[in-house]
Amino acid sequence: MGVLPYPPGRIEHWTAALKLQLGFLLLVLVLPVCAQPQTAASAPTYKNLSIEELSTIEVTTPSREPVRAFQTAAAVFVITGDDIRRSGATTLPEALRLAPGVEVARIDANRWSIGIRGFGSRLARSVLVLIDGRTVYTPLFAGTYWEVQDTLLEDVDRVEVIRGPGGTIWGPNAINGVINIITKPAHETRGAYTSVGGGNEEQGFVNSRYGGGNDRNIDYRVYGKAFTRGPEFHPDGHNFDDWRGTQGGFRLDWTAGQHDSVTVQGDLYSIRAGELVTATTYNPPASPNVAGNADLSGGNFMARWTRTFSHGGDLQVQAYYDRTSRTELNLADYRNTYDIDIVSHVPLGARQTIALGAGVRASAVENPTVVSGLTFNPASRTDTLYSAFFQDQISVVPDRLSIFAGVKVLKTNFTGALAEPSARLLWTPNARQSIWAAFTHAVRTPSDVEEDFYLSGFSRILPSGVPQMARFNANNQFAPEQMNGVELGYRQQIGRSWMVDLSSFYNHYHDIEDQEITGAPFPEDNPPPFHFLLPAQFRNGLRGYTKGFEIAPEVRPAGFWRLRGSYSYLHMNLGRSPGSGDIGTFPFIVGSSPHHQVAILSSFDISRSVQADLTYRYVSSLLGIPSYSTGDARLAWRFTRSLELSVAGRNLLQPRHIEFAGDPATLVGIRRSGYLCVAWRR
Repeated sequence: MGVLPYPPGRIEHWTAALKLQLGFLLLVLVLPVCAQPQTAASAPTYKNLSIEELSTIEVTTPSREPVRAFQTAAAVFVITGDDIRRSGATTLPEALRLAPGVEVARIDANRWSIGIRGFGSRLARSVLVLIDGRTVYTPLFAGTYWEVQDTLLEDVDRVEVIRGPGGTIWGPNAINGVINIITKPAHETRGAYTSVGGGNEEQGFVNSRYGGGNDRNIDYRVYGKAFTRGPEFHPDGHNFDDWRGTQGGFRLDWTAGQHDSVTVQGDLYSIRAGELVTATTYNPPASPNVAGNADLSGGNFMARWTRTFSHGGDLQVQAYYDRTSRTELNLADYRNTYDIDIVSHVPLGARQTIALGAGVRASAVENPTVVSGLTFNPASRTDTLYSAFFQDQISVVPDRLSIFAGVKVLKTNFTGALAEPSARLLWTPNARQSIWAAFTHAVRTPSDVEEDFYLSGFSRILPSGVPQMARFNANNQFAPEQMNGVELGYRQQIGRSWMVDLSSFYNHYHDIEDQEITGAPFPEDNPPPFHFLLPAQFRNGLRGYTKGFEIAPEVRPAGFWRLRGSYSYLHMNLGRSPGSGDIGTFPFIVGSSPHHQVAILSSFDISRSVQADLTYRYVSSLLGIPSYSTGDARLAWRFTRSLELSVAGRNLLQPRHIEFAGDPATLVGIRRSGYLCVAWRR
């Protein structure tokens, strides 16, 4: 049990909280029994997929072509747009809680720690994130800034989550998983949509979209959204983490004949996110915590052309431009990224299909110095990525046994040529069962923070009265982090009412980043004033393994009731490599991800126009953070075909709880919250 920054209260308060948690869990499991079964004439107006329909959902992330999720040789989980709406989630990180094996911890009001199968962190450095196939992983600090990744959630078709490496298809940094957020095609978003609402944390939001077309071959939509969110609970009363922003965008789909289609889309955003950072200065020598607003803005433009051939193959060419502007209290990042990607699938007879592709990415960046303790050298540079991949799929026994083998070859401005090979086996003894196994080698390439980054901190005043500073120096010999992973999975549909998905894994890592002291303190007078400097560096001093499994069953006890669950187990064992001088990095890496996660989701239709959804979540302890259980609820009424009213409650089982230690000051409590939403569709 970790130490809380505020008194936990008397023992009877803990007893009452436990009773509340058990009562909520019982409510999740049995309340739907009280709902009245509906006749066919009073079927819900919302889309409610049956077990058979869920098993036929097609995904594109595992192979970059449509394939049934039930028959993929990877641990893939699909969060549908309807799942997101019914959960009451208002951000993409909250929606990711619906997937087993994904660790989502809120740090404060606008920052999250996200990981898959371990290595949870502020930027999720081992997880590759895409939106409609566009990479949003930044090479600055190696990861994803979730506070600026947004879209109109009403327009999300699905989120495909791959637990496990996906580098053979998608390239570097997909070590532990791939998250692909896919929006609906424009023809599915015709008409108008508007929603407004607010609450105690979601202080106010408005979303609007309009879509149309020419009823032949062109469809489009435009959208806009704005929000303001309040801070979480701070024991010291320093409520720095308020969050507000606006975003807009468009999508145009054009079908040119039977074989060609073109998609053009783009987004613009402007966000102010409250933050607390450590801003080191040499004169005077100090490392104070500074609060203020980060100004975050940017936009993207993407075009994609797809041609299908009469023999069954296809060719896709995609290009995008992304502009990022981050002005924070201690650093600045101004980045222009250009990317082009070509992928083709070529069938070779009835039993074999090869996939091949190539890509080039260039990211021109400027990182001017904001405070003297944090600099990049050189401040202006260009990050590059060149890649090519090949994958061969062979149907050894038609509709029963398939083999997938492939390799991705890549090169960045920080590395020579690297290879990411994989081999997968899929056995489907019948249409309702699939068993798969995989071996994959994956890498995380070095980023700007390892190769060009200098970070200083004030250490102490020596007895002589001279200050001592510590500095992490750039390491242009930083090697790619490497992983060899073995996976085994099983899926089965049991009758018309049950489905279960089980995945297990063992991953061995080496060359993992650590922090090392590289020498004794020495005198330095540049920058002034005169001081002693303790040198340090990011190096590749850790190795170890992770193992675990995830199970995700689903049952339909009745036509009006959907019951889902998941349990994830993770064991991490990291330590120093021979010769490592790590100063204690690995306990924090191991402690950043929970050993156990449990989720139970119960969705039911009370009547034709009323829906209710309950979610129970349990997360075991992290380093210094106690385990917690909490629950969410949403109730929605559709008064007419066009008008819906919903009320949602988040984190209902306690006034507040801590999920992650990521801010430099006191631990932040994630508050109980609720909001009301009115949505209109036409």
